[in-house]
Amino acid sequence: MSVSPYHQHTVAGPVIFAGIGLHTGAHVRVAVRPAAPDSGIVFVRTDVQDRDNRVPVCGDAVVQTQLGTVIANAADVRVSTIEHLMAALAALSVDNCVVELDGPEVPIMDGSSEPFVQILDRAGRRRQEAARRYIEILSPIEVVEGDKRATLTPAESFEVAFEIAFASKAIGRQRVDLVIDEASFRKELSNCRTFGFLREVEALRDIGLARGGSMENAVVIDGDRVLNPEGLRRSDEFVRHKALDAVGDLYVVGAPILGRFEGILAGHGLNNAAVRALMEQPRAWRWRAYAPELAEAV
Repeated sequence: MSVSPYHQHTVAGPVIFAGIGLHTGAHVRVAVRPAAPDSGIVFVRTDVQDRDNRVPVCGDAVVQTQLGTVIANAADVRVSTIEHLMAALAALSVDNCVVELDGPEVPIMDGSSEPFVQILDRAGRRRQEAARRYIEILSPIEVVEGDKRATLTPAESFEVAFEIAFASKAIGRQRVDLVIDEASFRKELSNCRTFGFLREVEALRDIGLARGGSMENAVVIDGDRVLNPEGLRRSDEFVRHKALDAVGDLYVVGAPILGRFEGILAGHGLNNAAVRALMEQPRAWRWRAYAPELAEAV
């Protein structure tokens, strides 16, 4: 379907999928269902019955950012590794939906957003008779941690630039700079997978992370070599995945952004720090309809 930039959208019907969590290793079943206008994206832990199991997505719901984005509600019901699904929802202009899951973590699938794009394609999208509002960046917002930096600056579209640098020759220094819309996300970012270093796996598993990780759902690096038999999907898959993460991490703010995001050596923590800085600086942005003077033409 043609997606209107002036209206909110939800999924046209429910769609169900399942998989294992990257960090917990738990098998989780998920249903994505339509939701009313202005309700946003809400995760529901159907395995939790003794307290509030609804976890609405918002910037201050993020409670952890170590190797993934974790959200929680006031009852400390948590949902982990939401960023790849959130990136797909952002890119496909899904404003409102309910994501029901019977475990603590969104399945990792193949480590990219492409399976979620395909799942949302199966569900279809439905236009809703409610105006879509954007967060328009008016003045620069910057967060810095040592040599890491994340900035939001004014732009007439949503742009993402990202730069990474690793000692491993398998990665090195990489940069990507894109205008993000549905077409560019599908073509340039959606199939780029998460990655990790073999030397870190045991330490991560000792603290309860990466228990579901494998070469089926991540690019694994040992020294200067990529261990996956199939190799990389793109020569700069690493930085493109970081850009994908940023698309998902920024969407937790609850609306699409009209502005440019630039991450230098950043990750989930700094991405969320940029979201929180945006929320704390209301004079640096404003709500804006996409193009209200053209709305009657749609």
